[in-house]
Amino acid sequence: MPKEKYDPPDPRRLYTIMSAEEVASGKKSNWAELEISGRVRNLSSSLWTLTHLTALHMSNNNLSRIPPDIARLPHLVYLNLSSNKLRSLPAELGNMVSLRELLLNNNCLRVLPYELGRLFRLQTLGLKGNPLSQDILNLYQEPDGTRKLLNYMLDNLAVHPEQLPQRPWIALKERDQMAPSAAFTVMCYNVLCDKYATRQLYGYCPSWALSWEYRKKGIMEEITSSDADIISLQEVETEQYYTFFLETLKERGYDGYFCPKSRAKLVSEQERKHVDGCAVFFKTKKFSLVQKHTVEFNQVAMANSEGSEVMLNRVMTKDNIGVAILLEVRRDMFTAGIKPTTDKQLLLVANAHMHWDPEYSDVKLIQTMMFLSELKSIMEETSSSVASGSPTADPASIPIVLCADLNSLPDSGVVEYLSNGGVAENHKDFKELRYNECLTNFSCNGKDGNPDGSITHSFQLKSAYENSLMPYTNYTYDFKGVIDYIFFSKTHMSVLGLLGPLDTQWLMDNNITGCPHPHVPSDHFSLLAQLELHPSRPSLNGLHLPVHSTDAWDPARLKE
Repeated sequence: MPKEKYDPPDPRRLYTIMSAEEVASGKKSNWAELEISGRVRNLSSSLWTLTHLTALHMSNNNLSRIPPDIARLPHLVYLNLSSNKLRSLPAELGNMVSLRELLLNNNCLRVLPYELGRLFRLQTLGLKGNPLSQDILNLYQEPDGTRKLLNYMLDNLAVHPEQLPQRPWIALKERDQMAPSAAFTVMCYNVLCDKYATRQLYGYCPSWALSWEYRKKGIMEEITSSDADIISLQEVETEQYYTFFLETLKERGYDGYFCPKSRAKLVSEQERKHVDGCAVFFKTKKFSLVQKHTVEFNQVAMANSEGSEVMLNRVMTKDNIGVAILLEVRRDMFTAGIKPTTDKQLLLVANAHMHWDPEYSDVKLIQTMMFLSELKSIMEETSSSVASGSPTADPASIPIVLCADLNSLPDSGVVEYLSNGGVAENHKDFKELRYNECLTNFSCNGKDGNPDGSITHSFQLKSAYENSLMPYTNYTYDFKGVIDYIFFSKTHMSVLGLLGPLDTQWLMDNNITGCPHPHVPSDHFSLLAQLELHPSRPSLNGLHLPVHSTDAWDPARLKE
């Protein structure tokens, strides 16, 4: 983990005792440290109720053992057990992942539990004056010995043999038997590319389980077992796309499209192999490829900067990208016996990975606006290139599935914008930065803008995973939350079912500090939704009638 600032407790440990008057006046004491001294042999069980403690000083006693209950003090940052008579340590000590300093000097320890390797935030481990085995001492005495010893212990810790529990399938509605429809499944999955899978970021994961050779098997198992008709992946390394993902999935009946982040154009051929990007795969027996597109957010930002310095300095400098493929849905996908009109049914599948940094909520929101603006242009071009009178003459008649790692929580401006059809131009996520002029370029009302000053889009989108069905899609030590999404056109589609979350109780029972983990190959969980597509209504006197929802953008929503 990155070395965060850690200040050990003050060795002088000054204290004051409240006066009778202070007690009488109801003054509360505030203490986070406790010292136990006086040749103590046994610890009272009431000690484990003091869960607020951050420092526990128990040196110079006669303790021969520490009970496993010590792990009930989860906030301990400092634990001093030096100069006791400890012969062993409880394995549960490894669950105390907040610890920064663990002092065990001058005890009778011959062995250490491998579980200590899980203390990935530990900066100081005191072991001097113990009759430890030579192999432990050799590691410990090397430069940066504490880290090497802990890594060795974590890498050799037996993995809990229990397999991952199956994630439940949540059925939401029955398929419509009365009208023609096509059902298909969509997966969205950030696979965590090898370059970012470092011990600095994921110190709680054994190095063998972080290695790409190990993780790629679990990732492909996750992908192939879901057997999705459309697969959207983020953080796919360029070389791995061609040599691993595309090769493996082609054998299973898929074709794909991939584009790396914009920096790929600026680096050497060797470095280019390791630039990550977004990939979309589709089953060729269900869909055929019509067009493929890449959206480079830095290029769109530059073209629409309108002289805005923040647009050039904040948005244009991020090289995130999005990809989109226009597919034709094969006719035999539709319910037997009820065929759609003779017209082709198109589907636009889009996939993006927005900037990661929480400090850049403005950039994420603008990248999302740019992406939808570009998708609208793609649809308009497609519509104009198709003969008039065809159902695709209206851009709104092409349904869309949008998968993304938005790096944004459900209460963010990004999700509000996608779900509600717009956001106010003074939304807090813009951070009061001067974007106003250039943002109107991305509004479906264009330069004229909306009278109420909102930036809107014309896609009628809905999130497949609504109502907190997933408590988190990204699960690490420092962050657990929903940042991955599948959106779809609610005018044309509905959700039949979803893959539910991994059992939270299992994660807790197995003390899973964060992912990746030997059983979980990425720090993200995949999303999988089954969607039902209703084709566009047949034309009436040559006029096409798309199935429109009345749930349009309403400026009043901004005031809710």
